[in-house]
Amino acid sequence: MGPMRAACQFARSLIALHASVTRVTVDLYGSLALTGHGHATDRAILLGLSGQEPATLDPDAVDALVTSIRSTGRLLLAGRIPLDFREESDLRWERETLLPPGSRTQHPNGMRFRAWSGETQLLETIVFSIGGGFLLADGESTAQKSPAQAPLPHPFSSAAELLDAAHRANLRIDELLLANECALSGLTPSQVHERILAIWSVMDACMQRGIATEGILPGGLKVRRRAHRLAARLESVQPGTAPDPLAALDWLTVYAMAVNEENAAGGRVVTAPTNGAAGVVPAVARYYLRFVEDADTAGLLRFFLTSAAIGILYKENASISGAEVGCQGEVGVACSMAAAGLVAARNGTNGQVEHAAEIAMEHNLGMTCDPIGGLVQIPCIERNAMAAAKAVHAARIAMQEPEEHKVSLDQVIRTMYLTGLDMQSRYKETSLAGLALNNIEC
Repeated sequence: MGPMRAACQFARSLIALHASVTRVTVDLYGSLALTGHGHATDRAILLGLSGQEPATLDPDAVDALVTSIRSTGRLLLAGRIPLDFREESDLRWERETLLPPGSRTQHPNGMRFRAWSGETQLLETIVFSIGGGFLLADGESTAQKSPAQAPLPHPFSSAAELLDAAHRANLRIDELLLANECALSGLTPSQVHERILAIWSVMDACMQRGIATEGILPGGLKVRRRAHRLAARLESVQPGTAPDPLAALDWLTVYAMAVNEENAAGGRVVTAPTNGAAGVVPAVARYYLRFVEDADTAGLLRFFLTSAAIGILYKENASISGAEVGCQGEVGVACSMAAAGLVAARNGTNGQVEHAAEIAMEHNLGMTCDPIGGLVQIPCIERNAMAAAKAVHAARIAMQEPEEHKVSLDQVIRTMYLTGLDMQSRYKETSLAGLALNNIEC
């Protein structure tokens, strides 16, 4: 998502130079170069330069558009300017260089976009993809990225501050975040709820596509989709058969795998918090609606608002980028978000929400990002299913325990970040170590 958004923004910035642009080149660095083919970064760049954005792109039109660009060697820059674009010369994978030359932002997912008129360079933009579709311009910090805004009614920058603000205002965490969101966006609570349910509808549609679709996932691993077969097996239980007490766990696996199989196939997912970890939150949400007694839309809204509050804490105080802190920052954060959300959906206390989020991350600490072949398939798809189950387990533990516990969410977030910094880059979305290196072809 980040590369597509960056390419789209660059293409639109060239509209004023319309007549002068004769060529555009893109250089990819760090993890984007090392695992970019497996993450479909090349396709994302082509689509972004063509003016496409992740939220509005028709997934069914992607293959035809990319095939057309590759077969003709031409694209419509920003959807308006016909331009030759040859991938072999205009899209370069700088696998030996960590950062774009002269860049100041020290993040491993770097991109350099350049526009040319003949041999004269007209414009150069360096941008970084920092996870979840978020971008940073070169030299920009996350603090600078935050737009100026009116004071929030309940500001917080840590879990302790979040709990304290909620206690002082006598609010649940979801109510606090809703008030902040309304102040930030200018929307009414009903409008925010409508947007949340729109996001859920995209998640749910993704799950349904994943469950309905069979076949082999793209890429050289020839991984077969499993969500469809597992769902069919679960639905084929004969009448009178003794109920399986763990069937709900199997359905949780179906939901998470369905989403991440769609992600691996280039379908539309919701970053929650990232594409590679997109299956955990929707799987636990669907589990709540189907298997929790008295589940309703109000509970679903509590789930998403609370999950968002926890996600904010990780993004602002640590990282959600596998290239920066390993998979603990993607699947680990998703697990923590989903666990907190499930407690809120089930009317747990704010203290139990914080406890569940802490438990979920505590047992994902140190998780590496080592996708085989650079593809978001092995171990990523199964890892989302495992994290969804872990989120449900963490929520259940938190709701059965007193609110007091030894390790706080703030401490575990800080630990996650420091662990990620200590982790060798070989284990952070480079496919240079771990399973990616030690997988033996049979």
